[in-house]
Amino acid sequence: MSDFSNSILAVTGASGHLGRLVIDDLLARGAKHLVAVTRDPKKLADLGSRVEIRAGDFDDPASLATAFAGVDRLLIVSTDGLETRIAQHRAAIAAAEAAGVKHIVYTGLTSPYPDPAGLVPNSHFWTEARLTASPLTWSILRNNQYSDYLVPGAQHAIATGQLFHAAGAGRRAYVTRADCAAAAAGALLTAEGRRIFDIGGPEALSGDDLAALFARLAGRPITAQSVPDAGLIAGLQQGGVPSEMAAVLARFDVDAGKGYLAILTDHVEELAGRRPESVASFLARNQAALAA
Repeated sequence: MSDFSNSILAVTGASGHLGRLVIDDLLARGAKHLVAVTRDPKKLADLGSRVEIRAGDFDDPASLATAFAGVDRLLIVSTDGLETRIAQHRAAIAAAEAAGVKHIVYTGLTSPYPDPAGLVPNSHFWTEARLTASPLTWSILRNNQYSDYLVPGAQHAIATGQLFHAAGAGRRAYVTRADCAAAAAGALLTAEGRRIFDIGGPEALSGDDLAALFARLAGRPITAQSVPDAGLIAGLQQGGVPSEMAAVLARFDVDAGKGYLAILTDHVEELAGRRPESVASFLARNQAALAA
C-alpha cells in the first residue's frame, strides 16, 4: 500500500462519534492536510488550526461542492437518516466526482443486500452500487456491528438474568467503533484501487457466548434465549425502543442467524496496524457501565 499522508484528506460527519475518532487517528498517524466536513462547524472548534473545518450537508448538494473542493481522498461516513440515506449518499458521491476527488472510502455494512424492508442493509447495498458505477477508485469498509452497542443489552441481561435475541445459533464478529475508525483512517492513508474490506472483530460470537461473557463479568448466571423476530420487536418496543429501531435491531439478529455477520478477516490489522479488540476485552474495560 502507498502513503497518502501528504494528500488532502477529508472526513464527512466529522463531528459524529465515528468521524471524530477518524480525525483523531489521522492526526496521530501523521496526516498533514485534513478537512473535517460537518453540518455544524462549531462542534469542531476545539480542533483549532490542526484541521480545516468546512460546512457540508448531504441534503444540500451545493454545500458539498464547496466542502469537497480540492480534496484528493474522501471518507464518506454513512448518515443516520435511514429513510433518506440512499439519496444522501448518492448526492455525496456525485459531488465528489464533480469536485475531482480521486478516491472515496465508504463506511458500509457487512453483507449488504437489496430489500426495502431492511433499511440498513438495503441502503448500504444501493450506496455500494452507486459507488461501483463511479469512475473513481474506492475502498468499501463493510463494518460489522459495534461492540459499543452491546452495553445496553448487557445492562438489561445483567439486571434480569436473561438475554433475548432472534439470531438462533448465528454468530457476529462484533468490532469496536475505535477499530472501525482506525481502519477508516488507514484506508484514507494507504488504500488504492477498488477493494472491499470486511471490518470485524477477532472472533464471531453467538448469543450463548455473549450471555457467558456477561455472566462472568456480572458474577451471576445469565441465560440466552432465542425468540422469533416478531417477539423480539415486541419486547424491545415494550422496553421503550421506537418501532423503527426495534425492527432494525431484529433484522440484525435475523441476518446473524443466516450467517451474514460471522465474517472473519485480518482487514482491521491490515489497515489499522493492530489486531481488533475482542468483545471480552471491550466489556472488561467498560465493566462499570454494565451495572448502570
